[in-house]
Amino acid sequence: MLVTGGAGFIGSHLVERLLAEGHEVTCLDNFNHYYDPAVKRRNISPLLEDKRFTLVEADIRDMDTLRSLFRERRFDKVIHLAAQPGVRLSLQNPGLYMNINVTGTLNLLEALREFGTESFIFGSSSSVYGATEAIPFREDGELKPISPYGASKRAGELLCEVYRHVYRIPIVVLRFFTVYGPRQRPDMAIHKFIRQIDRGGKISLYGDGLSRRDYTFVADIVDGIVAALDKGFAFETFNLGNSEPVALRHLISTIEDCLGKKAVIENLPEQPGDPFVTYADIEKSGRLLDYRPQVKIEQGLERFVRWYEEAKKQG
Repeated sequence: MLVTGGAGFIGSHLVERLLAEGHEVTCLDNFNHYYDPAVKRRNISPLLEDKRFTLVEADIRDMDTLRSLFRERRFDKVIHLAAQPGVRLSLQNPGLYMNINVTGTLNLLEALREFGTESFIFGSSSSVYGATEAIPFREDGELKPISPYGASKRAGELLCEVYRHVYRIPIVVLRFFTVYGPRQRPDMAIHKFIRQIDRGGKISLYGDGLSRRDYTFVADIVDGIVAALDKGFAFETFNLGNSEPVALRHLISTIEDCLGKKAVIENLPEQPGDPFVTYADIEKSGRLLDYRPQVKIEQGLERFVRWYEEAKKQG
């Protein structure tokens, strides 16, 4: 099977799981410079000796390379996680997000149209819900993305719907809710908070600290992806979240407890593009995927901090 973005945060955890379950996995990643590419290379370095693992360094915008890869390998399953992430950066450079997240997804769907597959999983985001007032967020509810990133993910979902309708490609859309855990991207809030509190630096608190996020531990997300692989759905959309939103101030205080250090907080205005709350309704995921998130925020942050401390020792 193929995992795009397989050297990244979620992707590397997923690839590890798939290999442990006996699958042959091709990882496609372009190791771009959104953050230090060495981080992603460390993510997958333990996997390079596994004969069932193949690393392909390529860009999903390169249609010629995708076509050659699909022609050669004839993937039975494709999990598409590669994307340009980041809500705030998308406000500064929306064209980049449309180019990578929309055109890249279109290229993969075109490759699937030409060569076929048993299953295509599209990694989407809770950002597609945006400013919806219907809480918790249901898969069949209102979608009001408020950032170019969220819009690019929704555009990807719509392309999936079209390709299912016209070409009968079996597709599952998974909407991830604020994933965290070991190997999280260094630009993401929890990783930044841990690093800055540990070093005694300031952390930026946007708004009054009462905004809430449905933080979901990466192992629970991987469980959901794997559960969707073999179900044989024609087309379905699922939320993968923890369904327990956590206030930003509580998140920070829990990190303080885990580190044994106090945060130095810089209060700043709320940022455009950020919803006040994210909250996954996971009834459908539980019913059809037997998805049951196991890791509470306190447990997840403890694991994250342990990983951070070990990674710091290793330089």
